[in-house]
Amino acid sequence: MEWDAPPKPTEFAENRLIDAILDGHFPIGSALPAERELAIQLGVTRPTLREALQRMACDGWVEIHHGRATRVRNFWEEGSLGVLSAIATRPDHLPADFVANLLVVRLLMAPTYTHLAIERAAPRVIHLLDGAAQLPDQPEALAAFDWQLHHLLTVASGNPIFTLILNGFSDLYQPMAVRYFQNPAARQLSRAFYTSLLEAAQNNDADGAEDLARQVMRQSLDLWNNRSS
Repeated sequence: MEWDAPPKPTEFAENRLIDAILDGHFPIGSALPAERELAIQLGVTRPTLREALQRMACDGWVEIHHGRATRVRNFWEEGSLGVLSAIATRPDHLPADFVANLLVVRLLMAPTYTHLAIERAAPRVIHLLDGAAQLPDQPEALAAFDWQLHHLLTVASGNPIFTLILNGFSDLYQPMAVRYFQNPAARQLSRAFYTSLLEAAQNNDADGAEDLARQVMRQSLDLWNNRSS
């Protein structure tokens, strides 16, 4: 049997502090307790706490000033992809419009990376989409395939930034996609998208694939918003 390794003390401290920030225990703009007091509260050594705070500072959670209290930054405006990844793994802390905002970002990105993928690596896209018609009509199956497709499209685009951004919410994508695909209209829309995208790839029609992705991503956003409301 394989056992999950316990979190390292630094990771433990970092995760507890991020949870406390997202819970509002340490709101944006507030000062964290003094190092000695905070280390005691977390049950870690002061060197471990310092390392955790340095990691959080790099991602944009906190601002460290020697000789002054560590301040919680406005991570929504000053944070990095690390903040996105951390929030995406905490579904209980997601703002109400978080998923919709991610879908807006996908709407802006997907047409471009889809165009590039068809232009640069149409055979790879065709190979994946060839099996789409045999997917079972189940939310879990569609969710897994949809992630696989978009991940491939970002990789095949040749621009790794697309892939890094997509990977930033990989933990959130699957459960939210399962929820989305519980709607029969969503499953129907995506199946039609896979069929049309396969045809565009077979014809090396990058422009058509871009237009298709833009249209379908917009419709997906509308379906999500209608479901959420």
